[in-house]
Amino acid sequence: MDQRISFITLAVEDLDATRRFYRDGLGWSPELDVPGEVLMFRAGEHLLLSLWDRRHFEAEVGATMSGPGVAPVTIAHNMPTPAGVDEVLAAARAAGAPVVHEAAQRDWGGYSGYFADPDGYRWEVAFNPGPVGRLVLP
Repeated sequence: MDQRISFITLAVEDLDATRRFYRDGLGWSPELDVPGEVLMFRAGEHLLLSLWDRRHFEAEVGATMSGPGVAPVTIAHNMPTPAGVDEVLAAARAAGAPVVHEAAQRDWGGYSGYFADPDGYRWEVAFNPGPVGRLVLP
């Protein structure tokens, strides 16, 4: 098996709210938009973020877990500067996202903050000055 990821698929409760957030709020352009079913965005050269209506997701994948707390996954968007982190967090806030952790200097040497999408999935916006940070920037 090749060492790569092609899709990240997240189950969402309200696909219309998700569309408004990602497309209208953040300004992303969908690669595929099937109303009531799925919304896909190019997230990298060979990577798609698939936002799938929960009912359709469960019909194929199985029942999802629910309850209090945060889904045990984060999605990260890296920036080349700390100022870029602040700009993305401001854009997410303007799109209606709650900023769940303001950007701060981190023990690992970088600078990052978190916002939540309409389903509560946490997005980390980070500046990572180390070698791993350089791996993920275009």
